[in-house]
Amino acid sequence: MRSVAIGRKNYLFVGSLTGGRAAAIAYTLIETAKLNGVDPQAWLADTLACIPDHKITRIDDLLPWHWRTEK
Repeated sequence: MRSVAIGRKNYLFVGSLTGGRAAAIAYTLIETAKLNGVDPQAWLADTLACIPDHKITRIDDLLPWHWRTEK
């Protein structure tokens, strides 16, 4: 919740509706990873690296609650 309070003023400067949506998506992904006990930076870096070779039918495997560091 502290990040929400700190970022409150920053939300005024997202630039556009599209920028606001992108920020909301980023905050949601990061907070979801934190809630699941996953390091957000490691999870996001690994997920972005896996996307090009990953099957679209197995996209659920990339979610934070399924992610493991030992791959």
